[in-house]
Amino acid sequence: QVQLVESGGGLVQAGGSLRLSCAASGSIFSINAMGWYRQAPGKQRELVATITSSDSTYYADSVKGRFTISRNNAKNTVYLQMNSLKPEDTTVYYCHALLLGHNYWGQGTQVTVSS
Repeated sequence: QVQLVESGGGLVQAGGSLRLSCAASGSIFSINAMGWYRQAPGKQRELVATITSSDSTYYADSVKGRFTISRNNAKNTVYLQMNSLKPEDTTVYYCHALLLGHNYWGQGTQVTVSS
């Protein structure tokens, strides 16, 4: 079992930056990968970025060059640094962890980018 708690969402102007944090607790040593997804109303949840236990990263094309995923193992925390934010980045962002084939989700944090 893994518990995920997100923080760091909010309101920012276009071109601005935000950093999301996701603190993991529980069976963290068995986590295979962690990442961030986002879901707009009426749309499917989409992958934004992931980082594996070996520090391999993946980014959706829409955020490449603007977002950076990283982690602090000592704090059991994963971060998503979001720069050059656009209004179309506005939605709820969810932290995700993959543990032995099971998916775990945080409660979500709202990111709103004003034009």
